Amino acid sequence: MRATGTTPLGLADAYGRVATDLRVSLTDRCNLRCTYCMPEEGLDWLAKPELLTDDEVVRLVSVAVTHLNVDEIRFTGGEPLLRRGLVDIVARTTQLNPRPQVSLTTNGIGLARQAQALRDAGLDRVNVSLDTIRQETFLQLTRRDRLKDVVAGLEAAQQAGLTPVKVNAVLMRGVNDGEAAELLQFCLDRGYELRFIEQMPLDAQHGWSRDTMITADEILEMLSERFELAPTDAATRGSAPAESFTVRGGPQTVGIIASVTRPFCGDCDRVRLTADGQVRDCLFARKESDLRTALRAGADDKELAESWRRAMAGKLPGHGIADPAFLQPVRPMSAIGG
Repeated sequence: MRATGTTPLGLADAYGRVATDLRVSLTDRCNLRCTYCMPEEGLDWLAKPELLTDDEVVRLVSVAVTHLNVDEIRFTGGEPLLRRGLVDIVARTTQLNPRPQVSLTTNGIGLARQAQALRDAGLDRVNVSLDTIRQETFLQLTRRDRLKDVVAGLEAAQQAGLTPVKVNAVLMRGVNDGEAAELLQFCLDRGYELRFIEQMPLDAQHGWSRDTMITADEILEMLSERFELAPTDAATRGSAPAESFTVRGGPQTVGIIASVTRPFCGDCDRVRLTADGQVRDCLFARKESDLRTALRAGADDKELAESWRRAMAGKLPGHGIADPAFLQPVRPMSAIGG
C-alpha cells in the first residue's frame, strides 16, 4: 500500500522535484573496458562483504516502492548480467505491490542466454549500450572483441518481448563519430530505439574534456545529412532525459540525451542506489548517504524510508558541470550505476 494520511510522501527535494525512478547498481564489475569509462586494467572492485546481498537489494527496493512512491526500477551496473542473483531479484521486484516498471541497462554480453529468463521473471524492457556496429571500432572502444555477442543479445531481447529495446550510444571524436547515421539505420531496420548520449565527466581516469566531447548539436547535424528529423512534441517528454526526434516523418524516433549542453536537472525524477547501499541524489553528486549500515543494524522499513527522505532533501538544483569549480564525482560511472 502507498503511504497515506499525514505521512510525508515520496522522495522530495527542496526544489519541488520528486524522485520516482530508482536506478539500482547490482555490481561495479564489468566485462568490457570502454575507453570513456575505465582503464584497460580495470578498477579495484568492491569486496563482497561491502556489496548488498540479494535480500538486502530487494528489501531496499521494497522500501522505495511501498513507502516512497517509487514506481520505476532500473537495474544497472557495472554490468548487471554479472550478478548471479539477477533473475531472482527481478522476479521478487516485479511481485511487489504496487508493481513497479522494471528495466535493465546492460552491455548485452550474455543477454542472449538470459533474455527469456528475465522476461519470464517479469522484466519489462532493456537498454543495451552499443556505440558502433563495426567490429574493429568496437574492439578499439571496448578493448574486447564481443560485438557479435551484443548483437545476439539485442536480437534475443526483442524475441523475448523485452520491448521497446533501446540502444544507448556514445560518440567519441576521432573514433566512432563518423558512424552515427550508420548506427541509426541499423536500429531503424531492426525496430530498436536509438539514443545518443553526450559523453559525461564520469570516467575513472578523469580525462573528460568539454572541448573534445561530441555535442547534441553536432549529433543532430551528422544525422540530418542522411535523415529527415523533426522534434516530437516537447509536452510529451516529461522527465525523460532524451529529446526525441521523428525520423522521416515517423513513427520511428531517435533520441539525444544532452546532459552536458542541454541539462534537464529541473525535471529530474531519479535517485540512485549503489551496489554497496549508498544513496546518490544525483549522478554527479560528490556526497552519498549510507543506507547499508542502518539496514544491517536492524532499522525497520519506516526508519529506512525516513533516512532516504533526508538523503534526498539536500539535492542541489543542478549538476554544475558548467561551473568552473565543477569536480567530477569520486566514483566513476561503473561504480555509480546509470
